[in-house]
Amino acid sequence: MEAFGEESDDERRWEESVEDLVPGWLSEEELAGARARVPMLYVEALPVRVDANGRVSQVGLLLRGSPTTGRMTRSLVSGRVLHGEELRDALMRHLEKDLGATAFPVVPTSMVPAAVAEYFPWPTGRFQDWRQHAVALAFVVPVSGECQPRQDALELSWLTPEEAVSEEITAELEGGRASLLRQLLHHADAI
Repeated sequence: MEAFGEESDDERRWEESVEDLVPGWLSEEELAGARARVPMLYVEALPVRVDANGRVSQVGLLLRGSPTTGRMTRSLVSGRVLHGEELRDALMRHLEKDLGATAFPVVPTSMVPAAVAEYFPWPTGRFQDWRQHAVALAFVVPVSGECQPRQDALELSWLTPEEAVSEEITAELEGGRASLLRQLLHHADAI
């Protein structure tokens, strides 16, 4: 029996087989090599609830443990776009992965992002990601279903737009995402 966090032989075989079967899937070594050489493409999504008039009434922020600081942080739905994967598919995959299968997101009809964020592995500019140089296409995505956070998210908090941009909440966002949150809420005419 493995200790918590250790991989079993079955898990290693599954990961090896996934790398062979799923296009765009990189091994940890390949991903580290790619991150050292080229910017990575990500999608980020701000889940929102809208009222009958289509105005943003609530903003969903995930609560996670930070791998860089070890403290609890807030975040948007976020994830890498795989090689050969359409943006719409990547966005849906990460929304389902983070919010659960019954979130019922309404992906925009146009895949023009509400914001673009460029992350660097050093403290320069507005956005930082210690792992890599990355470009994230960010979207505001209404959800109408029941959200049940999965993967590494501990919970999803629904806040008013004003609460979401409060100093207390924005202090919990890492890597400049407080600025991205404000940008997305301005785009949605919510603040």
